Amino acid sequence: MSTTLVLLVILGFFTALFLISWFSSRNSDSETFFTGNRKSPWYLVAFGMIGATISGVTFISVPGEVGNSGWSYFQFILGNFVGYWIIALVLLPLYYKRNLVSIYTYLDQRFGLRSYKTGSFFFIVSQTIGASFRLYLVAGVLQISFFDALGVPFWVTVLTTITLIWLYTFKAGIKTVVWTDTLQTFFILLSVIVTIVVILQQLNMSFGEMVQAIDHHPHSEIFDWDWRSGTNFFKQFIAGIGITIVMTGLDQNMMQKNLTCKNQKEAQKNLFWFSLAFILTNLMFLGLGVMLYHYAGEMGIELPQRTDDVFPLLAIKYFGTVVGVFFLLGIIAAAYSSADSALTALTTAFCIDFLKVSPKLPSTEKTRIKVHIAFSFIMFLVIVIFRIINDESVVNSVFTAAGYTYGPLLGLFTFGILTKRSTRDRFVPFISVLSPILCYIISSNSEQWLGGYKFGFELLMLNGLLVFLGLLMFSRPKK
Repeated sequence: MSTTLVLLVILGFFTALFLISWFSSRNSDSETFFTGNRKSPWYLVAFGMIGATISGVTFISVPGEVGNSGWSYFQFILGNFVGYWIIALVLLPLYYKRNLVSIYTYLDQRFGLRSYKTGSFFFIVSQTIGASFRLYLVAGVLQISFFDALGVPFWVTVLTTITLIWLYTFKAGIKTVVWTDTLQTFFILLSVIVTIVVILQQLNMSFGEMVQAIDHHPHSEIFDWDWRSGTNFFKQFIAGIGITIVMTGLDQNMMQKNLTCKNQKEAQKNLFWFSLAFILTNLMFLGLGVMLYHYAGEMGIELPQRTDDVFPLLAIKYFGTVVGVFFLLGIIAAAYSSADSALTALTTAFCIDFLKVSPKLPSTEKTRIKVHIAFSFIMFLVIVIFRIINDESVVNSVFTAAGYTYGPLLGLFTFGILTKRSTRDRFVPFISVLSPILCYIISSNSEQWLGGYKFGFELLMLNGLLVFLGLLMFSRPKK
């Protein structure tokens, strides 16, 4: 694609985002940024959440990973589906009953101030690193495809990217994000559909023939019953449930959107319908993955060793300009749909949990804007540091380490919901820090200690269990 065409695509995309921002921020007040005035239509939230759950990493990685592990990822998706229903039936009633803005306020009400601060702190660390990592990968793609040709340094690319996010979210916050997520989801799904249509045209295949090709392809194997494997069904399924509960139900980023619905019933309806759409969306991505490898085999194309490069390579070099444009739109939309909501959620959590601002008071707006700017700058610094390190294994290790910090949230909320006991609040920070360290030690030595057993996503469940047991050791009957 030419540099001019890429520039037009990017300008068109952001023009649409700023129009939505202007539309959604009209008549906004101090509470709009945090709660959207609890007026979001449930179907809008449900559709937008598809884009929010598909980061730029997922957009590139899921189709490519089919070449390594087939459809085994779908085992994880089935667990996600169950997890969304647990959130709808257990967590949403809890949050709406207590009228929460920051979901970590529950920990203050249930255990005490230190538990509350610990939970929010772990979210802020995890979300800052995770969102920065995802945006870093996409900024790298934009740098290679466009900004390098103009001689623009990487740090300028990142600064421009984050500044644009700040500009269209600083006024109405989560209300704007709900609407922009809808547009971004549309572009993500459209890019996949357009790519599949072009593949069928080039291979002269019908839709029915495509379904048969996917069904008979060796990369379409789903279930793995080897208990030692990292993709074992039970490991993937249970981990899918746990990760969904933690990274959606216990994550301010995801739940803030759900809490903008008018009431609990509409929020639950949103999650029920979203869970079905989520299954279908991931089937599309996995089907696309099989067709990418089928296409390469039919055309005699030598694919790169890194599976993350498969989709970008074929989309840009072999599928023509139209697919290249929609691929670029899709990856930008996927990146921004997760980054804009992350920045809004980080601002909300810090303002509510640490600065104790009241969303309803107009005087909080200046504080909120300062915090919003501060987190934008922190994300910029983290991404630039990733670039300076310039070692993929180190960067991935940092991202993996951030995943460990969700375990304490799982343990804290599970203990609070499933038991009637109170725990000694002053010990909670120590338990929450010790658990991820123990998990890392266990995971690093599991193959030697457990007869070849290799941990996968289920490590999160172990992390939460250790925190739960630690809280139980220092607990007492609730008065």
